[in-house]
Amino acid sequence: MKKDIITLGIESSCDETSVAVVKNGREILANIIDTQIPIHEKYGGVVPEIASRNHIEAISRVTKKALEEANISFEDIDAITPTYGPGLVGALLVGLSYAKALSFAINKPLVGINHIEGHIAANYITHKDLKPPFLCVMMSGGNTQLIHVKDYTEFEVLGKTRDDAIGEAFDKVARVVGLGYPGGPKVDKMALNGDQNAIELPRTHFDNLDFSFSGIKTAVINLHHKNPEINKEDLCASFEKAVTEMLMENTKKALKQIKVDTIALAGGVSANCFIRKEFLDLEEQGIKVYMPDLKLCTDNAAMIASAGYYNFINGKKSSLDLNAIPNLKL
Repeated sequence: MKKDIITLGIESSCDETSVAVVKNGREILANIIDTQIPIHEKYGGVVPEIASRNHIEAISRVTKKALEEANISFEDIDAITPTYGPGLVGALLVGLSYAKALSFAINKPLVGINHIEGHIAANYITHKDLKPPFLCVMMSGGNTQLIHVKDYTEFEVLGKTRDDAIGEAFDKVARVVGLGYPGGPKVDKMALNGDQNAIELPRTHFDNLDFSFSGIKTAVINLHHKNPEINKEDLCASFEKAVTEMLMENTKKALKQIKVDTIALAGGVSANCFIRKEFLDLEEQGIKVYMPDLKLCTDNAAMIASAGYYNFINGKKSSLDLNAIPNLKL
């Protein structure tokens, strides 16, 4: 009988301290998330120093809670899989340092995980039938990429943002219209009552599959500055429609380029209601569309533990001198 593989995921790349226990890369036994959103809301965004301090305070407590919920001990773990980039360097170092100390103390393998790879793997937890190859539309606060997932640990970036990530654009638009932090969910909620065709916004197009969201972000900011009384619902809805059309255009090109008929969404912005609906409409064209459960779209350790499982069974191990890489590429 094949032995179950248990991975302990540790995620601290931004403002969530999360520890998870996952079996065979697909089944969550525990996924504890200690969020700092209420702490950073009053600052209008994540303050790196404050985030790091709160990770230090939370990491041991969150780990203990995850083990208790999973009803396992350290002896049952096969590999410790922390995020080591990309992200805020101080925040990353807290989770990674804890993971390295734990690896040494209990003599279990360390497998460092790319945060972007974790977001992709969130789909494996939600959809037990999903297997590579497929196209991943990665959209988060720090990254916007079209990724050809050739195998569980083999990736090719087909296109990426040349400036702002889509999540960053959402946050800046939210700040300008007075919605506060975190911006994405608040823009999404306000857009529900707006007219998506009320305001014409610029779209940036390239000959390749890259994105640019700085132009549309600047256009929204300028419109609001010139007319502070502009209808905020219409502005949010029009912005949401425009960025979604930019995503869809390049996604369709990428599908033809790599000749696959399967898409998986990933990252915090994939929780956006309008974006999810527009991508699901592609199923009418014979495209299979997967997306994570809403609770797995944002940062969490279960997705890191899932990616850790596939790296571990493919022989990847990290040494104890593994360092945080804030600008780590896929």
